[in-house]
This record gives sequence, structure tokens and C-alpha cells, in this order.
Amino acid sequence: MTGSPQTALILGGTGRTGSGLAKKLAEGGLATRTAARHGADVHFDWDDPATHPGALTGVDRLYLVTPVMRVTYADQVAAFLDLAEAAGVRHVTYLSTYGADQAPPQADIGAVEADLAARGNITHCVLRPAWVMQNFADAHLPVVNGAITVPTGGGTEAFVDADDIAAVAAETLLAPTTHAGAHYAPTGPQALTVAEVADTITAVTGRPVAHHDPDPELWIEGAVAAGVIPADYAVLLRWLTDTLGSGDGSTPNADVERVTGRPPTAFLDFARREAHAWTAGR
Repeated sequence: MTGSPQTALILGGTGRTGSGLAKKLAEGGLATRTAARHGADVHFDWDDPATHPGALTGVDRLYLVTPVMRVTYADQVAAFLDLAEAAGVRHVTYLSTYGADQAPPQADIGAVEADLAARGNITHCVLRPAWVMQNFADAHLPVVNGAITVPTGGGTEAFVDADDIAAVAAETLLAPTTHAGAHYAPTGPQALTVAEVADTITAVTGRPVAHHDPDPELWIEGAVAAGVIPADYAVLLRWLTDTLGSGDGSTPNADVERVTGRPPTAFLDFARREAHAWTAGR
């Protein structure tokens, strides 16, 4: 990358990968600007275009996190990328989804990847991570009444630490030319069932945790009815759980180590580090 100054805009800058990414880029000597609706360097709201130009001022590279809990957003993202190009952004690292090429056509995950690939004035890198380990330590798949409730059909997933995703993203933003056009699929080192995840949490905390594997449709209907997800997001949640349940979940690969030079975090190590998430208030 050429030009001055060199600054990375991190969308979702207070999120699970964005916050860690900001620290890693700063350690690498790159100026950063975090952007989010609350608590970031700059206020950014996908639904308020007035917040977009200011976030992009003086930025030459971008960590792109698309609107969450939505399936339709390609037009919004395209308009923002047009603005980013005009503002001087010359590289984008996009946080996509594992197996994005198999996503339902109603979801715009692949459309954003295609948009980036078609742009001649910027380079890009795509990250397609596995399910993140943090799902089990926050409100996504929490332990409730001694159980993790999610339909998986006994399938396995190479759960990845969000910090490892951030580490890969940092390398792509620190050296964008090196990673231009690359697609990485950060995973953990083991393919685990959710029952094995529950067993690990039990071993680390001493708190009995089981996996409850409900009927997928009832689980999704319940999430929609409870307002946990919007109704149209059900198609994406169905795809994600069906993929895992059919035995087509992510499998371990060497992308984290290949890009960062260190092996990915094992779930046991993650559980030891985050044990407070399951023991607080005991």
C-alpha cells in the first residue's frame, strides 16, 4: 500500500473480532479507527448513511463487517464500498462466513464477496471463519439450566477463537499486498461435537453441563417467536444448523498458523481462559 496516512477503519470495532483486531494493528504500528453504534472511536450505523463519510476520512484500508442479524444488505454494502473507494480506501478485508459459497441464495454473503472481486481499484481478502468459540461464553449459545441448547444432530465443528480470527485479519491489513485476493478459513485445531464442548466446560469449571439437541424447526421457531432473531434470518440459521447436523461442518485446517505463524487456540485453552463466563455468580 502506498500513500499517507495509513489508517485502518474497523467496522464492528467493539465486537468479538474488531476489538482484538484494533489492539493487534496498533501493536503492529498501524493507526486504527474503530466504528460501531456505541463505544467506538466513531459512531457508525449501517442504517444512517450520514455516519459513513466521517468514518472513512483519511482511511486507506477497511475491515468490513456487514449488518448483523440480516440476510439482505448487499445494496447497502455496495453503496458504502463506493464511498470508501472515493475516500481513498485501497484494501478491504471482509469477514464472511465458513462455506459462504454454499449459503442460501436469499442471503447476501456471497453477493458481497462477488462485489469485492469485481472492484478494480481496491484489493481484498476474504475471511470465512468457522463458528466462534465465544458463542458458548456469551448470549449466542449460553449455558442455561446446565445445558447448551442447539440442534446439531451430533455433527462436528472446528470452533475457532475470535482472537485467532482477529490475528489473521491483522496480518491481512498490515500487509494487504501480500494477502490480496486470498481466501482464508480460520478454524480451531479440533472438530468437536457440542456434547464434547459441554464436557470440556464441565471439566474446566466443575459445573455439570450437557448438550440439549432439540428439533431444529421448533428451535428456530422459538427463537423467532422470542424475538431473538428476525423472521427472515431463520433461513440463514436453518442453513447453519443443517450444515452442522448433516456432517458438513467446518474441519480443521492450517490457515491460522499459515498466516500468523502460530497454531490456533484449542477449545480447552479457550475454556480455561474464559471459565469466568460460566462460573460468575456461582
